[in-house]
Amino acid sequence: MSEQREKERCIKERCTAIVLAAGSGKRMGTSVKKQYLLLNEKPVLYYALKAFEDSERIHQIILVTGAGEESYCKEEIVEAYGFKKVTAIVAGGKERYHSVWNGLNAIDSSAGSGGSTKELYVFIHDGARPFVDQATIERAYQEVKKSKACVVGVPTKDTVKIADEEGFVAETPERKYVWQIQTPQVFEKELVWEAYSRLIEQERSGKLTLQVTDDAMVVESMMGHPVKLVMGSYENIKLTTPEDLEIGGVFVRRTCEEM
Repeated sequence: MSEQREKERCIKERCTAIVLAAGSGKRMGTSVKKQYLLLNEKPVLYYALKAFEDSERIHQIILVTGAGEESYCKEEIVEAYGFKKVTAIVAGGKERYHSVWNGLNAIDSSAGSGGSTKELYVFIHDGARPFVDQATIERAYQEVKKSKACVVGVPTKDTVKIADEEGFVAETPERKYVWQIQTPQVFEKELVWEAYSRLIEQERSGKLTLQVTDDAMVVESMMGHPVKLVMGSYENIKLTTPEDLEIGGVFVRRTCEEM
């Protein structure tokens, strides 16, 4: 395929990354929210944004941040580090799924395309996962074109037990079938839009019973659509506790040494 044809194909297969950075980060135990903590003198959020900024598959980035933090993110992160693909910074909501919904509503289908194309795929990523790599983004991109819905994850290394309500072991699933789910979680845009539309409508009508913990379960439950697992990386950790930050520091220092 010629370089020109490849560029034309990429334009038709436009992708948006929604980067979620609206969490409070209470488990980190710091006065500064985890997405703004520094790793090698740069905020955690910087690394997540840079991964999608550097990806040729991503055409625009929607940054979802805490209410009242939009100006800070614009000036101290987006402009300070020269992120050109960030086309919108919007406030998140009470729950993660509210933040995703706000991000979906902020997608500008004409950004960078002269209004001739529309978004085809959406990557939803946690801003507190700074170590997503280009290979993972590419694998997810290739899979979503086939299955319309996929999530990044890794097979668990540990045996997992399912507990009953009294704390006794109820089941031990075969380890080869158990995955730890990460982000990005990637979907055909119309599919994930419709799934979240139904979710929000259920909430507004007081009929929502689903305990939402990730995007895949929204698509699974609201649309009945299968979601494919894509191999991620064991380094694509979410920084949640102080121990995670220490591990993240090791990853960053090692990367700097290899450059």
